[in-house]
This record gives sequence, structure tokens and C-alpha cells, in this order.
Amino acid sequence: MPSTIRTTRLPSGEAVQVLGQGTWKMGENVSRRTDEVNALKLGLDLGIKLIDTAEMYASGGAEEVVAQAIAGRRAETFLVSKVLPSNASRAGVQRACENSLKRLATDRIDLYLLHWPGSVPLSETVEGFEALKRAGKIRHWGVSNFDTEEMEGLAGLPDGGHVQTNQVLYNLVRRGLEFDLAPWSRKRGIPLMAYSPVEQGALARNARLDAVAARHNATAAQIALAWVMHQEGVIAIPKASSQEHVRQNFAALDIKLTSQDLAELDRAFPPPTRKRGLEMI
Repeated sequence: MPSTIRTTRLPSGEAVQVLGQGTWKMGENVSRRTDEVNALKLGLDLGIKLIDTAEMYASGGAEEVVAQAIAGRRAETFLVSKVLPSNASRAGVQRACENSLKRLATDRIDLYLLHWPGSVPLSETVEGFEALKRAGKIRHWGVSNFDTEEMEGLAGLPDGGHVQTNQVLYNLVRRGLEFDLAPWSRKRGIPLMAYSPVEQGALARNARLDAVAARHNATAAQIALAWVMHQEGVIAIPKASSQEHVRQNFAALDIKLTSQDLAELDRAFPPPTRKRGLEMI
């Protein structure tokens, strides 16, 4: 069991763990609430401090699950949430953040993201984020589902350089961003936050991972997750709704992929050789 979880750094200089806990699809069913809360609590017990959520998930229900899990433990949690593009105007982002804070039962969000590019001018959203920072409602802000051209546009805005991360779909079968977005981000020290690192469980059943998994006495899902965490400047945020799943994700931190493993995975899941549009799910 790892004594500490590896970290990467935000542009601000703050260290952030490379393994977090996702909450997409949590809060949708009351009968699963206790299991979801207990899974997040176990993650905190193991030392996984980063929890990612969004106002969109279960229309705020996931944020309420998170609130239950972090009750009495807010100081040890690095909390990430997201605002919908439709709420991302200068005034709208203020209202959305306040609503998220109420659901999360906290006075601050550590990292607040624009969920995807929308019709509201990005300059307005950035102004709203900066106002929230000044008010102490958020500590950092970032974006999600931004491709390279969109990141370049953001970087050219006043205060656009304050962006701290870009949360994107990234896993062994979704490697298109390696062609340009990942190098662009690494050059500027902006971590990518990888959602669906096991492709919503599909990679757990992918036979192309079996040989590498057998060498490490691990599951295919653990190899897929370890591969994402192996990438420079990448934070993985898998969702786990059961305590056993949390333990398996945590154990993936101990997997040290060899050059042979990485070469085999590249043959099985080839990296891109040309520009592809950023994928989303």
C-alpha cells in the first residue's frame, strides 16, 4: 500500500494528487446513497483527498452525496466542481457557485471548472471566476472538454493564464489528445484531469490488457488506471460506488508499468498519428 499518493503541480504551484474520486452518476438513486457516501469516505480514509463533482451530475444530487461524505472532513478534501455553460455568464457563474456551495455544505470550492465550452463569451466566464476568487468562494478555476484551439483562445484573454487544469476524456482507447493538446498543456504546466480513465468500465473487460495485468497480478481495470496515472501531468478521477472498487483503484497506485508493458500497450492501443477532434462523453 503506498504511504503517500503521487502528486503533480498546478500552475499555481500547489501539489495535487494524481488519483482522485469521481462522482458522475452518483446521487441519481436514493437506494444507492449510503454505498456512494461510504465509498467516498473510504477514499478519504485511504488518503485520496481530491473529489470531483459537478452541478450537472444528478442535477446537484452528486454534490449532496459529496457533502455527506466530507462532513467534518472538509479541511482534508480538495474539492472540484463544475458550472454548466448555460450558467457561465458573469452573473450566472456567481449564482451557480453559490448553489453548489449550499449543496456541498461548504464555504469554498478548491477548483471550479467550466464544464464545456458554450455560447457565453469566455471572457465573461473568466471575469466571473476571478470575482469568485476575490470573494474567497473558489481558490482556483479551470475548464473541461477544451481542445487545443480553445485553450489557446483562453490563454489570450485577460486573466486567461490563471487557468489551472483542463478536465478531458482520456484513457487507452481515447488517446487523440496526445497529438497536440497534451504536449501543449505540458509545455505550459497545465495538468490534464482524465475523466472515465477506464472508459466507464469497458477497459475492465478488454482482453488486450490481460497479459500486462497477469504480469502484475492485477486486473485489467487497474492496468488501465495505472497507465493514465503514469502519464506526465495527468490526474485520474475514476468513479467508484463501492468500497471494494475504491480499494482496487487505490491499489493501482502500486503498479509500476515497465518499458515492456508500455510498449505492449502502445501496440494494442496505438497513439495518434494525426490531429483528431477532442472526444467527449
